[in-house]
Amino acid sequence: MSVVISGTGLYVPPEVISNKELVDSFNKFADNFNHKNEEKIREGSLKELTYSNEDFIKKVSGIERRHVIDKKGILDPLRMKPSLKSRSNEEPSIQAEIAVQAAMSAIKESGKLIDEIDAVICACANLQRSYPAIAIEIQSLLGIEGYAYDMNVACSSSTFALHNAISDISLGVADVVLVVSPEICSGHLNFKDKDGHFIFGDICTAVIVEKDNNCLSKTSFKVLDTKLKTSFSNNIRNNFGFLNSSEDSNPNDADKLFIQQGKKVFKEVIPMVSGLIYEHLIANNITIDSVSRFWLHQANVNMNILIGKKLLGRDPEDKEIPIVLNEYANTSSAGSIIAFHEHKKDLNKDDLGVICSFGAGYSVGSIILQKL
Repeated sequence: MSVVISGTGLYVPPEVISNKELVDSFNKFADNFNHKNEEKIREGSLKELTYSNEDFIKKVSGIERRHVIDKKGILDPLRMKPSLKSRSNEEPSIQAEIAVQAAMSAIKESGKLIDEIDAVICACANLQRSYPAIAIEIQSLLGIEGYAYDMNVACSSSTFALHNAISDISLGVADVVLVVSPEICSGHLNFKDKDGHFIFGDICTAVIVEKDNNCLSKTSFKVLDTKLKTSFSNNIRNNFGFLNSSEDSNPNDADKLFIQQGKKVFKEVIPMVSGLIYEHLIANNITIDSVSRFWLHQANVNMNILIGKKLLGRDPEDKEIPIVLNEYANTSSAGSIIAFHEHKKDLNKDDLGVICSFGAGYSVGSIILQKL
């Protein structure tokens, strides 16, 4: 018995913010801040905010635009964050709502019926509540029996969840598992930070994992192996949590949102990721040049190119390491799944590919696939 990925789906928010729109908003915020704090800036107790630049954003990241749940609130220089309506306990949560839409697309592609799905794993960098689990809410909205749970390994949440799904199927705990990653990254991004206000976008991915013997999908991939690795680092961090109020900390402090030391991350993550992928392939007697696709985490185009260069010993071709962050920005754990979803159908039978997510933790998850 083998395990296959038989369907993928996306929910893409209809609202889009270009780099120009984001920069214009930040620069208005900077003008307001500098005017309001003119005296403190002159005294030296505060630093003057300098302008953001759209050309710089594209150069350092490769990002050109991002899809978001709410555009108006983010671009309001007096707000600088999404403006979302609070929902009652009787209404679907926003993460469950978008997960259902992505899930229906993945289920349709897989050819499965709802009552054939045994489990739901909701895996993403941020969950909007502690309990009840978002996964159980998704399970209820879809009418799925069995079990469901949430998990968080930051930008590697999707690959770690796929590993769990694959393990459960291999052990006979489930036959079909739905993995969803509702990434509303705009909710934890500091849009007042010039160095990072452009990084994230919002999206939801869904993946159907199942036994191969009942697979009906016309686009399926056999799972050859998975490999996970973590190594503690403070270089990417978010200190928001349920103990904040007990600590009497300010919920609006910058460390309650996404913070990173980008240069250190760049330097440390590239060898960690390229090394793990290389070791994973060698352990499965697969040579680097026999792999047709590397569907990598979509954080930074320059990082992915360097990872490809380390693996291949040359500059990678565009088709070998598909880039989707120019359209979607960094979508945390969803990024590698978007790349897989949008760049899987042109592979030939028996072609090999690797899904690899990496990020805060540090955490890295690698999945080797073969086109059926």
